[in-house]
Amino acid sequence: MYRLSIILVATLLALTAFKLREHIPATDQSQNAFTRYEIKGFAQGTTYHIIYYATDSIITQAAIDSIVTRLDSSLSIYKPNSLVSQFNRSSSGIKPDIHLKNVVNKAIQTYQQTNGLFDITVYPLTIGWGFGPGGRKGQMTDSFITQSLPCVNTKLLYWKGNFLAKKKPCVQLDPNGIAQGYSVDIIANFIAKHRIINYLVELGGEIRIHGKKQPTKERLSIGIEAPGDDPEFSPLSLIVYPPEGGITTSGNYRRYYESNGKRISHLFDPRTGYPIQNELISVTLFAKDAFTSDAYDNALMAMGLQKAMKFVEARKDFAAHFIFRRVDGTIADTMTSRFKPFLNR
Repeated sequence: MYRLSIILVATLLALTAFKLREHIPATDQSQNAFTRYEIKGFAQGTTYHIIYYATDSIITQAAIDSIVTRLDSSLSIYKPNSLVSQFNRSSSGIKPDIHLKNVVNKAIQTYQQTNGLFDITVYPLTIGWGFGPGGRKGQMTDSFITQSLPCVNTKLLYWKGNFLAKKKPCVQLDPNGIAQGYSVDIIANFIAKHRIINYLVELGGEIRIHGKKQPTKERLSIGIEAPGDDPEFSPLSLIVYPPEGGITTSGNYRRYYESNGKRISHLFDPRTGYPIQNELISVTLFAKDAFTSDAYDNALMAMGLQKAMKFVEARKDFAAHFIFRRVDGTIADTMTSRFKPFLNR
């Protein structure tokens, strides 16, 4: 996933691949009911950034780090003792906690609604293409893909009561395409339980927003970056003002490597086992929460522009912006009808 550039309107905070910026008007906050609080840290191999407005600093970094640690113990493929790692080593399955259960159920639903373009069982391909723990270990071969594909299919997962079972011992999970969006929502829900209604949560570029800036009542602004190899100097393609919800971006122009003159992206079609090759460069998807938008944005990349546009237009709870490459090599963008109002303040 790639970071959106969130503009709460100029303090530049470089965050690995996207930028979070905020401008606070020159006012005496002691005279206002709300104070702006900010928490930054590292989690899930990336960074997180939280801004909330409250009468007291009731949300602490220690509390957020504790939440992230619990999530990692369930969902991280980089933690050998996490529940997902235990499942991947098991020949039959495990009894998951609530977090892994929620993620798997969402993944099954998304798999069904995208005709298999989102598949949580892609771990063998993740490893084979060199995007998992340990990085690249050699050249990917057609024979490896042929051997791996019989193990890649969400239909090979099933529930036996509270036990998450696999039909083949080789079935392994990679929740990275959905876990960060889920984590963002878990953090957002924690903040909301403290009766805070104005906040922004960003983790690895996945975003959940609620309310407005205080005391100005201004809407949050999100900048969509133009494609570029340098995360520190990528220009903004568009500035939008989405309503409350989740917004995430999937793209193929940063996380990749070159092999035999070809660009190998971390996004691949789970049905074929090969990297996605179409005109799409990035998809920015808005949904009711980050869990949902994160689950679907990779699948939209695999669909290609026309099918992705049609898919999003058919969902009243979705809105999307696309950056794509024309046949002549030039870069352009377009958006669905429900995304267009986001251009207005």
